[in-house]
Amino acid sequence: MSEHVQAEGGLVQLSERLTSSAAFTSLFREGMDLVEETAAYLDGAGRIEARALERSVSLTYATESMRLTTRLMQLASWLLLHRAVKDGEMTLSQASREKAKVKLSAADPGPLDMIGRLPQQLQDLISRSMSLQSRVRRLDLNIHAPPLECRTIGNPLVPALNALKDAFEH
Repeated sequence: MSEHVQAEGGLVQLSERLTSSAAFTSLFREGMDLVEETAAYLDGAGRIEARALERSVSLTYATESMRLTTRLMQLASWLLLHRAVKDGEMTLSQASREKAKVKLSAADPGPLDMIGRLPQQLQDLISRSMSLQSRVRRLDLNIHAPPLECRTIGNPLVPALNALKDAFEH
């Protein structure tokens, strides 16, 4: 784990520690499990359920399963990049350059009225993937936020003390 500390002010960059957190590990496992579960569903029970749908819903099923797959592949790419940072296989700045290829806003689902007509298990997978996407986006904003400018501010009480000193000396 990197012990990056800014020289001035001794500030630790929290963004570099987020990928090593238990929260990231849990998010990573949840994401990979969701990818596996979705693949198994779409390859098995989902195929059977899709055959039984009326034509208009069948088209929605095809569209939403593609969106779901795209969304999960983008999320998995992001998670794998940041696991590589955690494992020391790449630096955070390398991951930042690579993550530019990942689209965390990819494949938002269609209208809710159409989603509501899909098989319940697919609806659940879509909902869970959107929740995961939301949490990954928040984490991404924290990890890749520009570093705060470190500047020496001195003792913040000095101006107040000087004002008191001036008031009593005159």
